[in-house]
Amino acid sequence: MTVKPRQIHEYVPGKQATLAHMIANPSAELCRQIGVEPRGAIGLMTVTPGEGAIIAADAADKAGDVKLEFVDRFTGCLIFTGDVASVDSALRGAIAALVDVLSFDPAPVTRT
Repeated sequence: MTVKPRQIHEYVPGKQATLAHMIANPSAELCRQIGVEPRGAIGLMTVTPGEGAIIAADAADKAGDVKLEFVDRFTGCLIFTGDVASVDSALRGAIAALVDVLSFDPAPVTRT
């Protein structure tokens, strides 16, 4: 009988942006499924601690012409929409604010 080692995974929150992603030109079906208006792009972020999502939302809103669709201070999830350039600016502005003002560890801004 082979014994497999047991692995324990823990969630240890730190000051970090764990996801900063843009979905460029999302399909109407995706927008419908997640409950946002079809626009040029969707910006997604996850921030820990979750309250950081409020700060990231403020920074994103100031950095780009985006519509805040969802902000959850408990999970740290943030969703916003706008044209591609605005969503890109909002993501980069939010990451910059978290890093420069609050010394968060950044996530790379990614895109699909």
